[in-house]
Amino acid sequence: MTTNVNTDAQISFRKLWASDSAALQAHLLRLDPESRRMRFGTPVTDYFIEQYAQNALGSHSIAHGYFVDGVLRGVAELRGFRGVAGGEAEAAFSVEQTHQNRGIGTELFGRTVLAARNRGISKLFVNFLSQNQRMQAIAKKFDAVVTYDSDGGHAQIEAPRANPMSVWKEALTDGQDLADTVMQSHSRALHSA
Repeated sequence: MTTNVNTDAQISFRKLWASDSAALQAHLLRLDPESRRMRFGTPVTDYFIEQYAQNALGSHSIAHGYFVDGVLRGVAELRGFRGVAGGEAEAAFSVEQTHQNRGIGTELFGRTVLAARNRGISKLFVNFLSQNQRMQAIAKKFDAVVTYDSDGGHAQIEAPRANPMSVWKEALTDGQDLADTVMQSHSRALHSA
């Protein structure tokens, strides 16, 4: 599928905060029916998404977002861990249809694996419908073991232990993401004035 791409768009990635709940809700509500089904494993209502988004961003999760001109268009969620040494966690991904097939899922997946690694999570799980070939391909890029059963597919990634370099890489990426976000926000404010 070919889509028109605005080459002047300001693109950024960053971690999401609790204050991004409304942006997460708006993103999930913009998902087309098929993308919603792929994200949640079943068709879901707007009400379900509204309730989900209210509680999705908290101390039990780390989420990364993909923004275009300040609008959240893709999300990776790392959920289910507690404390510093989480052991196991689950990841979930969503990218709006007009932004798919651009490497966004791969970028978000990589950030999620790094975040899991740096929190002591040794096993990262991703559940997906068997028709979700994009997620299967991305998981395999990260050496996931992919299995199938009557519920669909499951990817398991054995995350290596954190080391000073992995912690440094996440901190550096977070700092750069924050600087990019601030600069783009100022740029949008100047253009709209």
